[in-house]
Amino acid sequence: MDHIADISLIKKEEIVGSTSNNTWWIPLFIAWLMSFSASLLALFIGEVMGQAPCLLCWYQRAAMFPLAIVLGLACLYEDRSVWRYALPLAVIGGTIAIWHNLLYFNLVPTPLEPCGVGPSCSSADMVVFGGLPIPTLSLVAFMGVSSCLCLVKRKATP
Repeated sequence: MDHIADISLIKKEEIVGSTSNNTWWIPLFIAWLMSFSASLLALFIGEVMGQAPCLLCWYQRAAMFPLAIVLGLACLYEDRSVWRYALPLAVIGGTIAIWHNLLYFNLVPTPLEPCGVGPSCSSADMVVFGGLPIPTLSLVAFMGVSSCLCLVKRKATP
């Protein structure tokens, strides 16, 4: 009987606080979905559509592919601290994507061309989803993953 009395002494704020603190996994799962989808799209464009990635696209892939694995494992093992090692990777990939977009849209006055060495993703056939350039999709993916990881940090840290 004493245990029943102890249960009734639990404050409502403690219950609400504990359940709201467990929502950190939702942005983590969304970040994993974005990174996994971006990785699959990059593989589809390269392997199915037959479009070889340019040098800057390769660098962005080098950041995105590990994110899909790391975030997937973090979801599986409920790793609340994943933002500590995944967020820097997403920020590095996002920085490369920003530079790629600045070059792609000719916003940076430089003698370097986007995709100047090797295949070019600046051609007209390198747009997907009705006209979105691949560098822009990469930037959106990195920004989305970074934003979700910032939410994970805020929700998982007491």
